[in-house]
Amino acid sequence: MKTTMLTMLTLAFLVTGFSNQSNAQLTGQQIMEKVYNNPSGDDTQGNLSMTLTNNRGEERVRTLTQYIKDDGKVEKKIMYFLSPADVRNTSFMNWSYTDGRSDDQWIYLPALKRTRRISSDGKSDYFMGSDFTYDDLGDRHPNQDSHKLLREETIDGQACYVVESTPKEDDYMYSKTITWVMKDNFLGLKREFYDDRDRLLKVLLIKEFKKIDGFWTILETEMHNVQRDHRTTMKFTDVKKNKGIPESRFTERSMTLGG
Repeated sequence: MKTTMLTMLTLAFLVTGFSNQSNAQLTGQQIMEKVYNNPSGDDTQGNLSMTLTNNRGEERVRTLTQYIKDDGKVEKKIMYFLSPADVRNTSFMNWSYTDGRSDDQWIYLPALKRTRRISSDGKSDYFMGSDFTYDDLGDRHPNQDSHKLLREETIDGQACYVVESTPKEDDYMYSKTITWVMKDNFLGLKREFYDDRDRLLKVLLIKEFKKIDGFWTILETEMHNVQRDHRTTMKFTDVKKNKGIPESRFTERSMTLGG
């Protein structure tokens, strides 16, 4: 399942080990499978900052803590908002499945004192005023899309595969995505999201990443909604790997207890 993202992220552009097969022979499907299947460790925890920037340059900053656990079959992720006061103790949980089932997602709203499951229709909604939808925060399985290798291209000095992914379901929120995947480590540097009229909607950029305890970890991402010129920047700090996070952390009850 995918490498830890700053948010949560989806958003999720990951790294895999080298294949015995020549990279020149890889198909779009194989490239995206390598991205998806990259190991990220048994568990990961750390702090997140989420900065929302509008088209006037005005910023709002939110702080969170995040926990992730991956047993190879299910990746469980939970995030708790710490500040500001109007969102404090709000929490979000996502379970992603390697067998291709749709993610399960929940959000806890302390003002209502209840946990709500996110419906399939609700996954196209934007998360807490950010430029990430609930679906972006999950881990989309490569078999849910058809993948085509468009070309090879160098961006920011990095040689990349450029892969177009088209959803197999008719009612998916994006008509397609295009991902730039680094050839030497299969980390996605950039992804474009297109709306249902095939217009560019958003661009996700990976701005910082490094290996932590042998696992590639994304430390900063920026999602830019180009249609409304709004940005969300996520920074992941104080990252710790393989500390033995208990299963009890990833329950609806735990969502109500705070981070």
